[in-house]
Amino acid sequence: MPLVKIIELIGTSDKSWEDAVQQGIEKVASEGKITGVDVIGFKAVVEENKIVEYRAHMKVALVKE
Repeated sequence: MPLVKIIELIGTSDKSWEDAVQQGIEKVASEGKITGVDVIGFKAVVEENKIVEYRAHMKVALVKE
């Protein structure tokens, strides 16, 4: 039975929340095979009434290869 590692992180993007999740996944992909993602929540940085940064708080499950 393989050991599953859970990494908690915040992905960021200037495009969208979906891209923020993808950016987070790409950052940890080199650590093993990703088997799932649990998005805990979304936040944004706002400047002059405009979203300038999207943030996705998530837990990523991966198996060491």
